[in-house]
Amino acid sequence: HRYACHGGEMQASGKRCIGIGGVRIDNAVAEQLIEAVAPYAIEAAVEAAARAARTDDDVRLALGRQLEEAKYEAALAARRHGAVDPDKRLVARELEARWESVLKQVTEIEGRIAGLDAQPASSLRVDLVDLKSLAHDLHAAWNAPTADARTKQRLVRILVHEVVLDLDDASKEVLTTIHWTGGRHTELRVPRVRSRRYSDDDRPSAVEVMRKIGGQSSDRDTAATMNRMRATGAATWTTQSARELRERLGIAPFDPDSTQPEMISINEAARRLSIAPDSVRRLIRERVLPGTQAMPSAPWRIPASSLDNETVAAAVQALSERCTRNPAVLQDIKTLRLPGFERKDAQ
Repeated sequence: HRYACHGGEMQASGKRCIGIGGVRIDNAVAEQLIEAVAPYAIEAAVEAAARAARTDDDVRLALGRQLEEAKYEAALAARRHGAVDPDKRLVARELEARWESVLKQVTEIEGRIAGLDAQPASSLRVDLVDLKSLAHDLHAAWNAPTADARTKQRLVRILVHEVVLDLDDASKEVLTTIHWTGGRHTELRVPRVRSRRYSDDDRPSAVEVMRKIGGQSSDRDTAATMNRMRATGAATWTTQSARELRERLGIAPFDPDSTQPEMISINEAARRLSIAPDSVRRLIRERVLPGTQAMPSAPWRIPASSLDNETVAAAVQALSERCTRNPAVLQDIKTLRLPGFERKDAQ
């Protein structure tokens, strides 16, 4: 995605007045959305569990009453059948059929009750400790490869009215204002990409790029990196053109089953650590995580084994705790107000 001011209005020079990479903005907005929804999601899960428990109790109570009534009807039918004159065969046969029908109804109700008792797992049981930890897993669920983009878009459109962007040239940050549905807003400062940006006169050679990053990832990812670097040699690099250049230079293809130490991307590290990609970049800047770039704007490569380091685990734990401190203040300042949803302590 790309964001530009005034809907992408063009200047006389032919350049957009503001051009901003959308990935960081998307991630920042998604983090705020998840943080805003998490408290309500927990409350909704608790309420859903309570309602499910009440529903099961109501069903059992109703079935118990039906069983009691059916047993009474069965006993009454038995007395009527026993009181009839045996010589009146037609009447006795009719009363016997009614008795059997009521007994069948008793058996059916008892079976339904037994089935309900035999399936305790069908009722929701909420562990509040696990439920609170779910808020930290929402990042992993949101960024999972199997997450449905259409569902994300629908959720964003429901909760977010608009996102307004501006630039702070002094701090090299993007001023991001999220206008939530309901009138509240959140202001963010998203740092712009700090890696080197190649100009028209300083574009790297495609051969140079391929010699440094070729074979480290798939040809598709290599082509995307070369496009981001604006590497010379093609207006747009594709998987096929990147593969042809790699083969021409005699560089072996990427082997995911290689016996060499596994190197992973920032997004993969974020997925394994259950934190946001920006948090991984922060850990790299603070030298908590070892990360290397073959050249400016090249993808970061992180040793997978470094994720098991105790220092990294402590830093990730500190990030998680930071997200949950002062929950009442965070809920009042950083979360949105939705019509029909009110905090219980505000009532």
